[in-house]
Amino acid sequence: MNIGIIGLGLIGGSMAKALKQNTPHTIYGYDLQETVIKKAILVGAIDEPLTEEILPDCDLLIIALYPQATIDYVHAHCDQIKKGAIVMDCSGVKAVVCASLEPLAKEKGFLFMGGHPMAGVAHGGFTHSKKALFNNASMILTPATGTQIEVVQKIKLLCMQIGFTNTQIASPEEHDRVIAFTSQLAHVVSSAYIKSPSALEHKGFSAGSYKDMTRVATLNEDMWTELFLDNSEFLEEEIDGIINRLTEYSNALKSKDAPSLRELLKEGRERKALIDGEKF
Repeated sequence: MNIGIIGLGLIGGSMAKALKQNTPHTIYGYDLQETVIKKAILVGAIDEPLTEEILPDCDLLIIALYPQATIDYVHAHCDQIKKGAIVMDCSGVKAVVCASLEPLAKEKGFLFMGGHPMAGVAHGGFTHSKKALFNNASMILTPATGTQIEVVQKIKLLCMQIGFTNTQIASPEEHDRVIAFTSQLAHVVSSAYIKSPSALEHKGFSAGSYKDMTRVATLNEDMWTELFLDNSEFLEEEIDGIINRLTEYSNALKSKDAPSLRELLKEGRERKALIDGEKF
């Protein structure tokens, strides 16, 4: 199978490396930076550059760009994509991307499937990409209504081959609603948390909890701004919800209400145990 990867950053570069190591497929890659393409060839992440001439020969296109750039790329190249080819994106929101590209794919005769690899590290770019990035990670797929089960199975098998151990199938809306909590809210909270004046004085006073809370504050503000705005309705609900819950803790502290504070902490502990499948 000929696989083209558009965008050789952290995700696209890692996809290329993982596919080259674990599958027999021919991998083509494209990036806006010519130096990245040359480096990808040099380290064996891709076989050749993905050119306008090769694009129509690709059986699968993996697009690892920001949401709007993904939409723009597919619209600009839709007439070059082979009939029956599969196009899968890797962006962090799905509804806005799928709403634009599913009808286009149907019109032009190729297949579009939304995808979101749940993996990453603090720093982006091809330099930080790695072939083991997806090991033991989850891939979320949002196949369009009517997509043949054989097509979904083909992508699931490919995901397994490059390290994913779990594949979730969801609608674009379900994906965006859940991801607002599991990923986007965590980035907002981490960003707000690190802005405390105490953060400038924490040296020697921090341990694992501080590291856990601040890890994702190291983010790409351009990408996350786009992701947040594309999923603003669900993310607003999550932010408002955590503000309301934090206010309960604040009120208990202000009123020196030990029973209420203890109950709030107990509820949180029990919710975590429930999620983890433990008895309390």
